[in-house]
Amino acid sequence: MNIHSSHASNASIEERLRVAGLRPTRQRVALASLIYAHGDRHLSAEELHEEAVFASVPVSLATVYNTLHQFTEAGMLRIISVEGSKTYFDTNISDHHHFFVEGENIVFDIPDSETGQPVVSNLPKAPEGMEIVNVDVIVRLRRKD
Repeated sequence: MNIHSSHASNASIEERLRVAGLRPTRQRVALASLIYAHGDRHLSAEELHEEAVFASVPVSLATVYNTLHQFTEAGMLRIISVEGSKTYFDTNISDHHHFFVEGENIVFDIPDSETGQPVVSNLPKAPEGMEIVNVDVIVRLRRKD
C-alpha cells in the first residue's frame, strides 16, 4: 500500500509528512491538507496559494512554491512542466501520462484504458551505465472551432 496515495491510506497528514522525511510544521500540514483534500488532482502553486488564502491559511506564494518543491523531492508529489515556466504538481505519483488543454491551462490524466497499451513503446535502450527512470508524455489539445 502506498502511503502517499490519497486513496490508499487513512494516515494523518502529519504521519504522511513524517514518512516522507519532512517535519510536520503548521504550514506544511495546512498546505498538505488542502492539496490532498480533493483526491488525485493537478494544481499550480498559484492555485494552491489562492486556496490557502480562501481557507485563511497565512502563507506567501514563495512559501507555497518552496513547500510544493519539498513535497516533490520527498516523493509526495510529481512535477509536470507543460509550458516553459508553467508547472503543475500532481498528487498521483504513479507512472502515467497527461493531456494539456492549451489556452485553458487544464491538465488531466490519460486513462490507461484509453489506449489499451503503453502510450510510448519501443523506447531506445538507455546509454551504458544509465537507466530510464520515467517517461513523461504530455499530449497537447486545442478545442476545435
